[in-house]
Amino acid sequence: MNAKIKVAPVSYLNTKPLLYGIERSSVMERIELLADYPANVAAALQRGDIDLALLPVAAIPTIPNARVVADYGIAADGHVASVCIFSMVPMEEIETLYLDYQSRTSVRLAQLLLAKLWKKNVVLKPATENYIDYINGTTAGVIIGDRALKQLTNFEYIYDLAAGWKELTGLPFVFAAWVANKELPADFMAAFNAANATGLQHIDEIVAQTPFPYYNLHTYYTQNIHYLLDAEKKKGMELFLEMIAE
Repeated sequence: MNAKIKVAPVSYLNTKPLLYGIERSSVMERIELLADYPANVAAALQRGDIDLALLPVAAIPTIPNARVVADYGIAADGHVASVCIFSMVPMEEIETLYLDYQSRTSVRLAQLLLAKLWKKNVVLKPATENYIDYINGTTAGVIIGDRALKQLTNFEYIYDLAAGWKELTGLPFVFAAWVANKELPADFMAAFNAANATGLQHIDEIVAQTPFPYYNLHTYYTQNIHYLLDAEKKKGMELFLEMIAE
């Protein structure tokens, strides 16, 4: 019997449409799913503990033999809603910024936008477990994922990082892509790609199964998050990787 292919998605609401198809496909017989938050998924792929991950884009250069292997991922063309700087004061008054420990990509994007779009020098602090409680006065914070969606009504000023990237570059932003650290069987990858696509045809069902009072998930899955990584998305991804390599 062949060893199972270890696949790590990210344990956020935005991956549900992709996982819906994967979990109901015959590819499940060939894989072991190991969900975690982005930074941990990246570390596991880097160590070679897993074979394929929905990887935060900023981590791609750290993965030996990294290759983007599917047509789907997590992207946005304008407002993403779930990756933002949250603040009680406007951008020009922010002095300190907590950086969410769960994702390197969001942190690098925030740093880029501060330098190139908002032209701001702030003190950057690594976020602790309960850092959201300390966002007050001139201290702001990058919050991502489901936690960000829960905070959208709690802060005076919200700076959406994907919208900031679009303003800066005119391009969509890719947060995560399916990345392998080795050659995977072509028949498996074709079936895996098709399984990703299947989930996107069941958005209404996924929303119905996922009670979330903080934000309209139908809007999130159909307008904020873009799952197909087309040519424009890939162009945005390449530009981001070039900018963070400088």
